[in-house]
Amino acid sequence: MFQDIIDYLLDFGIWGLFIHSFADAVFFPIPAFFLQVPLSLLHPSNALWLATVGYIACLLGTPFGYLIGKVLGHSVLYKLLKKSWVDSATKMFQKSGETAILIGSFTPIPFKVFTILSGAMKFPLWRLLAYAAIGRAVKFYAVGLLFYFYGKAAENMVDDVSLYIFVIAVPLLVVFLLVRKRLSKKRKQSVEIEAE
Repeated sequence: MFQDIIDYLLDFGIWGLFIHSFADAVFFPIPAFFLQVPLSLLHPSNALWLATVGYIACLLGTPFGYLIGKVLGHSVLYKLLKKSWVDSATKMFQKSGETAILIGSFTPIPFKVFTILSGAMKFPLWRLLAYAAIGRAVKFYAVGLLFYFYGKAAENMVDDVSLYIFVIAVPLLVVFLLVRKRLSKKRKQSVEIEAE
């Protein structure tokens, strides 16, 4: 059924990717990656443009996923997605919402889990958008750049690149967030010392 929808959207080209990417951030269980790759394969010279459209649509859909989470809470996630995805995303989110969103941008867990979960857990929307902007840019543009530079040969590289992005980017993001947290703590302590 979902493959039929993707095939249908493929006929609409870039507009199909826009719709799919928007829906990916809101409710559709199949990531936009599965439409971005075949479209990039058809027209490698347009791969960066496709990445841009997919990226923008995903960011535009993010507040709608957030709103669903805010209004309907966790219950909607269990109806839309696998329980294991929701449970692992919730655990990540409880430890650190920022890290969960950034890492969630790279994992196989559909991104809408994090947009809806952000709303359900009352995570600030502006922070969701900021972290989604970073993570989703890497995801969309890694595929776009591959097809732009390597053309149709990139089809065989995409799976490996997704793994490399995850393996390299996630530790870097975690280190960045830990350093930022430590600096924030130091600033807070210095302000408290000055106040005394």
